Amino acid sequence: MPYTRISLRKGQSAQYLQALSDSVHQAMVEAFDVPPDDRFQIIHQHEPHELVYDRNYMGGPRSDDFVLIAITAGRIRSTQTKRRFYKRLVECLAQAPGIQGRDVMVVINTTQTEDWSFADGVSLADLTQLAQITRSFYRLPPALGKAFSGIFR
Repeated sequence: MPYTRISLRKGQSAQYLQALSDSVHQAMVEAFDVPPDDRFQIIHQHEPHELVYDRNYMGGPRSDDFVLIAITAGRIRSTQTKRRFYKRLVECLAQAPGIQGRDVMVVINTTQTEDWSFADGVSLADLTQLAQITRSFYRLPPALGKAFSGIFR
């Protein structure tokens, strides 16, 4: 259930932005254990004076194609998973829309289930608790229980 904010310099085409979005999602599905239909992204385009970054700090040299990808995830991933994701992400972005790895910065934050509400003002923690109660009360079969486990991705 990651929520991804992608920040970049204003002026890219709709096709570029779609390729950027698709590549980020592809890497998340392939290397960050995200289901294919779990896609929530916001793309922020900024004026040059609004996207402030050092062109050489901890990498670089960065170009005007610099992109900052901030991911809020619902559960902790292992260090190994994060490393695989970072690598796969820059591979995907190099293919489309053609962003060089030195222009990609990623920040990952994790949250608790009570920090999410997907709809109707209902906390994900409440949905999760309801699913656990329902499974216990009705002794749901494992296949149905597996469907509920997708909530934590």
